[in-house]
Amino acid sequence: MTSPHGGDGGPVLKIDTSKPHPARMYDYFLGGKDNYEVDQEAAERFIKAAPEVRAAVRANRAFMHRAVRHVVEEGGIRQILDIGTGLPTEPNVHQTARAIAPGTAVAYVDNDPIVSAHSRTLLDDDDTNTSVVLADLRDPRAVLDHPDVRRVIDFDQPVALLLVAVLHFITEAEEPDAVVATLLDALPTGSYLILSHATVDIHGDGRAEAVKVYNSATASMNPRNRARVLDFFGDLTLLDPGLVLVPHWRPDVPVDPDLPPIGFYGGVARKDG
Repeated sequence: MTSPHGGDGGPVLKIDTSKPHPARMYDYFLGGKDNYEVDQEAAERFIKAAPEVRAAVRANRAFMHRAVRHVVEEGGIRQILDIGTGLPTEPNVHQTARAIAPGTAVAYVDNDPIVSAHSRTLLDDDDTNTSVVLADLRDPRAVLDHPDVRRVIDFDQPVALLLVAVLHFITEAEEPDAVVATLLDALPTGSYLILSHATVDIHGDGRAEAVKVYNSATASMNPRNRARVLDFFGDLTLLDPGLVLVPHWRPDVPVDPDLPPIGFYGGVARKDG
């Protein structure tokens, strides 16, 4: 992945179009246009092996919107750290949050320079409550200490940490538990974790070929079972209905019975101590 440095005043990093990038593939799955031929080809191979993927990423994004609305409206959150934000697809996190609480501060973090460039174009020049940071989740200390994160996030006040569809790009060798623990340790009481994660619980080995597509990308895909995903929440208090498949996390309308099986778990938890 790219260097954990960047943002305003940091080095200008070249966009690597020699390999597919998960953020750009996700954009393609969502019907976006901020991707390259290498991403499109990989995404099409994934779709062939897992035809439900487009429904899955839409369901995952809808989960994120519902979760953000909840922590802002019910949890009183006024600042959000979104790591692995991906390419901007409206409504974005800051738009969802500010529809409820104008002025909510949001720091977007991703390791792909194209995400940083495109995200900045959405922001007003006078938007002092939003930052876009080029950094790598696998170096959580660099994320937390980045000046453009610190500019908008006050770690003495509750924060909503978003790890939405990103931890499955971290291998076990890269110690995802330590990554999440470092981030959570920096958050004060009253903070929230919004997390979603790919799983093969639903399809078993039937999606092995789809997972292999990411072997040629800038990050491999590492789906995990429910018990393993649950580990990431540590001793946080999971909100009802707990860790569930994303369409079933507090749906706005009854879940469509014709919806294909969605291989994403999602949950929201509060830090009570």
